[in-house]
Order: sequence, then C-alpha cells, then structure tokens
Amino acid sequence: MKVLIIGGNGTIGKKVAENISQRHEVIIAGRNSGDITLDISSSESIENMYQQISNLDACVCIAGEAHWGDFEKMSEEEYYIGIRSKLMGQVNLVRIGQHYLNEKGSFTLTTGILAEDPVKGSAGPSMVNGALHSFVLAAAQELQKGLRINVVAAGLVEDAVEKYAPYFPGHNPIPMWKVTNAYVKSVEGWINGQIIKVY
Repeated sequence: MKVLIIGGNGTIGKKVAENISQRHEVIIAGRNSGDITLDISSSESIENMYQQISNLDACVCIAGEAHWGDFEKMSEEEYYIGIRSKLMGQVNLVRIGQHYLNEKGSFTLTTGILAEDPVKGSAGPSMVNGALHSFVLAAAQELQKGLRINVVAAGLVEDAVEKYAPYFPGHNPIPMWKVTNAYVKSVEGWINGQIIKVY
C-alpha cells in the first residue's frame, strides 16, 4: 500500500511511520517538514497535496492544533483555532480525499482521551475531539468505493510525559507500541467507523 502520514515527524507520527514503513510505502506530510508540506487548516493546501500523490491507499492524520486555556477567559477566536485546524482540517482531509483515495482505501484520524476525560483548560481540545468522534461515526455510513474511516483516541503517551504530565494529573502513561498498533489496526485491518480508544 501507499500510505500518507500527516504529522509523520511528530512524537506519535514518527513511531507510526517507522512501523508502517516496514511493510508499505510511506509518504510524510507536515507543516514544516516531510516529503510534502501541508497546512491542514487550508482546503486549498489539502487539495494541492492530494494532487501531488497518485495511487494513494491510506491517509493517516496525526496533526492539528487546538487552544488550551481557562474556560472563564477563552475567547471565541481561541476556540476557532481548534475548529479550523484539528477539526475542520481532518474533516477536509476526508471530504476532499474521498475523491482521491483508491477503492477500499482508508482514513485514520486522531483525537484523544479529552473527548471523554477532560482536564482543566481543555474545553477547546475536548470539544474538537468529541466533534470528530461524531463525524467519524456519521461519515463511515456514507463513504463510497468501499472507503473506511476510523479515529485513534489515545491517552497521555509515554514519549510526551515530560512535556504534558502537568496537564494530566493522575493519568497513566500509554506505551507507544499500544498507540502505534491502534493506527496499524485502522490502516491494515478492515474495521470501519470505529473510535479506537487507547486509554
């Protein structure tokens, strides 16, 4: 298979790319690095990216940002950071990509534990994650050509503990191999419309 991994140079993306590249051709896209540069908050950038890749079987997105902040102080524009990037960025990867992926191809999106287990300051990311879960459940019913869609929702991953542990008090770190296998399950398996939880 030819597999596109958006965010393939990130903390999780690197491990996923290393695993999948052992068996498949991997193309990495990112905002500042990779084989292709991409701004997922721009539909035009997404369309240009797909036009550069032929014969694509799977699109994996491990990218997108959302604003963290105290609920009392969050502005409307700060909510829109996550809506434009992590939410609509991933929605548009599917909306546009459905016309480019090979028959029986797949989309794998990324959310996280905050959809169900929010923490202080996570109103923005939690909202976006929950919306993406609902989108995946709905889109899976309507995708044509045998296309599949799933989303990986992981907890605090081991490789990010040093940076993010203060935001997730009492959360148990998730081994990277478990998170990586969730993406492999979506790309190489046959499941569809699943929220793959790695908590």
